[in-house]
Amino acid sequence: MDLSILVNQFNIVGRLVTVVPFGNGNINDTFLAVFRNTFTETQVILQKINKSVFPQPEVIMSNMHTITTHCHKRLEEDANDSLDDRIWQMPRVVQTKDGKDYVKDEEGNLWRVITRILSAHAFDTAQSPEHVMECGATLGHFHYLVSDMNLESIVNPLPGFHITSKYLAKYDDTLQTSPDAKERLSSSMEAKRLAKFIEDRRTFALCLEKAEACGTLKRRMFHGDPKVNNIMIDDFTGKGTAMIDLDTVSPGLIHIDFGDAIRSLCNPAGEEELNLGNVTFNENLFTAFCKGYFSQAGAFLTDADREYLYDAICLLPFELGLRFFQDYLNGDKYFKIRQPGQNLNRARVQFRLCEAIEAREKTLRDIIAKF
Repeated sequence: MDLSILVNQFNIVGRLVTVVPFGNGNINDTFLAVFRNTFTETQVILQKINKSVFPQPEVIMSNMHTITTHCHKRLEEDANDSLDDRIWQMPRVVQTKDGKDYVKDEEGNLWRVITRILSAHAFDTAQSPEHVMECGATLGHFHYLVSDMNLESIVNPLPGFHITSKYLAKYDDTLQTSPDAKERLSSSMEAKRLAKFIEDRRTFALCLEKAEACGTLKRRMFHGDPKVNNIMIDDFTGKGTAMIDLDTVSPGLIHIDFGDAIRSLCNPAGEEELNLGNVTFNENLFTAFCKGYFSQAGAFLTDADREYLYDAICLLPFELGLRFFQDYLNGDKYFKIRQPGQNLNRARVQFRLCEAIEAREKTLRDIIAKF
């Protein structure tokens, strides 16, 4: 498909200068398109939505239109009253010249254009406590923006996403039906150790679902992928300015985002570390994240919300480790690997991080209580 023909179907001021691959995302095909005229330059993001991940891309676009419209309205309302010394931003869906939110190519693929957040960029890893604090503030502000959305206005883009009981059921099914699982469990002491790790935490793994079911925790919108490279930092001020990649926003518990962001930010060793001795939980980074997060989200969080934040910190590495381990037992069919045993090691890292968090429970609960 000629990308210049595609992007010129959208309502963008100026003449197209170039379309080039952009970013390092793993899901959608992403390109940067630059338009210029005599007076200005416009940069936009052109994306093809991955139908293998999102089988109903029209739903993704309907959701994104609803979410961005709601957030832009709140941002405009708050801009008049805010004492904050920053300008919060949100990508905008660029419509086609005939007023639609997307175009389809001859193969039925859905393409969209969204505005680029200029003079800002995201990092792949935590840079400093100050950076992590801004990540916390940006996620907290996003949760604030969507905290009053009607849950029925969004169609869940990934049913079962971050539902731990479903991952456990899939794991159990793998144990029962996969020939690879039986062979790998019987031949590896490390695999047996990880299987015991899961069994010892089955009751804990359902804590958030049980709290939601009995009404203790309230469903709101959560981002679904609050990793550090989806958090834009202003190039000039160093402050957080926007959350991007809104495809996974859906109704659920904001605790999922809180735990997942901390999982990715507070283990400096990362997900691929081979030496478990290097896998740690950095309390200073955690404190910085909480300071930023509660500065923006503290007003709408209930006492019950706060009570379960520690559980979310523990649960998210357990859940991801469970998914890595299930995939390893099933023959590495979901997560891509570069060498044998990579998903097994990824599970080891997440479970080690979970253990490090468990060992610091009182300290981490005390830190949360300070804000």
